[in-house]
Amino acid sequence: MSGNASRGTTPQPEEEWWRGAAIYQVYLRSFADGNGDGTGDLAGLRARLPYLADLGVDAIWLNPWYPSPMADGGYDVADYRGIEPVFGTLPEAEALIEEAHAHGIRVIIDVVPNHGSDRHAWFQEALAAGPGSEARKRFWFREGDGDTPPNGWRSIFGGPAWTRVPDGEWYLHLFAPEQPDFNWENPRVRAEFLDILRFWFDRGVDGFRIDSAAVLLKDLDSVEESYTDHDGVHDIYREWRRVCDEYPGRALIGEVWLPDQERFARYLRPDELHTAFNFDFLSSAWEVGALRRAIDLTLATHVPLGAPATWVLSNHDVARPVTRYGRADTSWDNADRRDGAPHDPELGYRRARAAALLAMALPGSVYVYQGEELGLPEVEDIPGELREDPMWRRSGHTVPGRDGCRVPLPWSGSESPFGYSTGEPWLPQPAAWKDLTVEAQRADPGSMLSLYRAALRLRHERLGDGAMTWLPLGDSVLAFTRDTGVTCVVNLGPDPVRLPPHEAVLLASGPLDGDLLRADTAAWLV
Repeated sequence: MSGNASRGTTPQPEEEWWRGAAIYQVYLRSFADGNGDGTGDLAGLRARLPYLADLGVDAIWLNPWYPSPMADGGYDVADYRGIEPVFGTLPEAEALIEEAHAHGIRVIIDVVPNHGSDRHAWFQEALAAGPGSEARKRFWFREGDGDTPPNGWRSIFGGPAWTRVPDGEWYLHLFAPEQPDFNWENPRVRAEFLDILRFWFDRGVDGFRIDSAAVLLKDLDSVEESYTDHDGVHDIYREWRRVCDEYPGRALIGEVWLPDQERFARYLRPDELHTAFNFDFLSSAWEVGALRRAIDLTLATHVPLGAPATWVLSNHDVARPVTRYGRADTSWDNADRRDGAPHDPELGYRRARAAALLAMALPGSVYVYQGEELGLPEVEDIPGELREDPMWRRSGHTVPGRDGCRVPLPWSGSESPFGYSTGEPWLPQPAAWKDLTVEAQRADPGSMLSLYRAALRLRHERLGDGAMTWLPLGDSVLAFTRDTGVTCVVNLGPDPVRLPPHEAVLLASGPLDGDLLRADTAAWLV
């Protein structure tokens, strides 16, 4: 909320836990391996629940855990009501939900409505049934002109968005060919996903993160690539919300990439999604003007709707903050990943610590991507033959892809697999990570892990949802006071700045010089 405006804070009822929650993203394949095959699984996650409880998070969000050929890291779902055997079993998933709840941790899972796997039973049925069949109407099958596809749309992963099947028809896939798009104009598709929501809500899941939420509807007759943010998509989410409301205390969270904030806001209307990811903040450069604009725009979009903002520094699709903030260009652009750009590790580490305190102090919910709390850098030297991201393959090996932020976590020990597994990790871990393990950082009060533990504890006690008021402390400083009385000051300039009057420093991202806040450092004051 910009200027001196403020909004009163009232304790949120338990049903609205998501308004101010700290949510930890678990990329299951890389979190912890319980059976020694080198791939993270439910057994590994269940064993590490005490770590997450100690870290101080309110919920976990798991990337897709469904049966999948893994053409796109599990986002090619073959069965929405099962568990990928590499990860475990459905009874294990149910046990995880129960055990997480016993630790006071809620469970959010991914749902992927835009597309399934080409191994999904529906798609296999469509291939066998042939042109004109009811089975094919669940997808986007069309005739082309011989070897020319129905239109010139391009895949988000590179290459054409159409693949031809042996009988001559083509099917649409906005992502990889192994991910055929569902036809959301088909009532059978809509009914299927409502049933999927109920299936998991009945098993205790607390919410869904909706993958690619804005691209479900398509206009294939358009010359332009017309698939983002069609008005009719809101009817779909109103249906979803009605199902969700049958289960008190559950939430729908959208992955919505839209440059138009007015259009973005429509997804947050009271009868649609509870909240949506804030990509403006995530992609902002480490610069006062850019961050201030992103914060103001976010709050201006959310507050009138009564929806909480979300604050995200990283996830499984973007370069890790420690690396990104050390680059000359600290912004992030989905179309231009800048992988391998030179970076200053020490500068990036310092800024990442400050950014963490900034994100956690803002009103709303905050997401922490696994390994962020350890200060892990992007791994940029993965051998080409080990890379699995379809971006790498479909770009002709010119775009490194997202594997560098998905390398398995280091838990303990002085060499790989660092307690993550007893086998060889599915992606190689850098030897230098021996200094970044949970074990190495836990006893170090100056470590990134200690900073995150302290910040999450204080956030739970004093911050979360509510309001803020900007403080004018100079052109190189972001400063604001929360309605709970906590002031956050972040120095993004090159020179130290004096802290405003305060009684105590609750937490700082780096050492202070008396009342001077050093460059690229943040502090919480009362």
